[in-house]
Amino acid sequence: MQETDVAIVGAGPYGLSLAAHLREARVTHRIFGRPMQSWQNNMPRGMFLKSDGYASTLYDPNREFTLERFCKEQGIAYQSVGMPIPLDTFVAYGLEFQRRMVPHLEPVEIESVRKQGSGFLLRTSTGEEVLARRVVLAVGITHFGVMPPQLQGLPPEAVTHSYGHGDVRKFTGKRVLVVGAGASAVDTAAALADVGVDVSLIGRRPKIGFHDPELDPRPLHRRVLRPRSGLGFGWKYVVCVDAPYLFRALPQQLRHRVVRRHLGPSPGWFMKEKVQGRIPMLMSAQITSVDWDGSKVRVIYDQPGKPGQEFIADHLIAATGYKPLVPALRFLDPELAGSIRTEEGTPLLSRTFQTSVPGLHMIGLAASNCFGPAHRFAIGAKFTSRFLSRHLARKFARTAPFSAGAPALGVQQNEA
Repeated sequence: MQETDVAIVGAGPYGLSLAAHLREARVTHRIFGRPMQSWQNNMPRGMFLKSDGYASTLYDPNREFTLERFCKEQGIAYQSVGMPIPLDTFVAYGLEFQRRMVPHLEPVEIESVRKQGSGFLLRTSTGEEVLARRVVLAVGITHFGVMPPQLQGLPPEAVTHSYGHGDVRKFTGKRVLVVGAGASAVDTAAALADVGVDVSLIGRRPKIGFHDPELDPRPLHRRVLRPRSGLGFGWKYVVCVDAPYLFRALPQQLRHRVVRRHLGPSPGWFMKEKVQGRIPMLMSAQITSVDWDGSKVRVIYDQPGKPGQEFIADHLIAATGYKPLVPALRFLDPELAGSIRTEEGTPLLSRTFQTSVPGLHMIGLAASNCFGPAHRFAIGAKFTSRFLSRHLARKFARTAPFSAGAPALGVQQNEA
């Protein structure tokens, strides 16, 4: 059985950025996962990132290999702001970042994690067992798709989550209803329309709230009053990006409300022309029932002044977002998962991204309700990788000998 100080589960922007920092700090670690897997396989083909170019990078310790540098090397058009970044460009950049900065990545899945002594026992998809002192879960949006209650219990032939549809060509010739009004819904609907699918969109909002562009150069007073943060414009967003500890100090209800409402699922400004006037939109709609007869989905919905309307589709795609609920991490041993303290089902994390189980850390989307909405985007990896790598480097500089026979689980208060 192999041993390591740190095991990173996940090879997206957060896992790769952290591994690059740990490698520089000479912290013994292993990282598992297929690089940029969700971005490659589970995002609609042809989509663009909402974030500007300068906020869509991965983070090595010396900030050497940025998205801008990659585009320059490859002869790809790039602007820091105002030019949407194609998904294919971001994926290619992430894969090259992995090759250069994290060549030791092990492209296998982790099938189980359980507590063993003072550490954790991980089992890979190849059957290998790894004993780690610390585990960092950097699983991104994987496992966290949310399905509305009205759509639960229906077979996958009738309803699926948008996470499962990177390639939508299988719906060609069918009638599809996309449920949602945010970025995932708009991106999915546009991808379906691009391949000739008869697609409509249904959402509870009165209209889709596209982000408005604010391009450079900007007047001085605008830059002072509404500085650019990487998430949006304004000092509150600067705090979210640069001072996540201040966000963490807020009361729980306020933190969760900010994450839900600010920088929500609104699509990028550049998507407006791809969907408006092109895709039928049923807005201010509340779905009341959904039935499946074995071949068609029958949706009953209400709109203001027009109750009981009907829509018949071949398939429903729920583009209804993601929430990092701990029970969704089914690869965690049930006893281990049950020992993680939560707030509204999401993990309660210490200043070092540690759960209430000593040695188990969560980063990325799973940290957003504690550290702010920046951690739903790649830009949050900058603070996370820098701070957590320093913490782990200090920790293992003074760690006692590893014991696989210490008491098994024991929950303690989060460390400072």
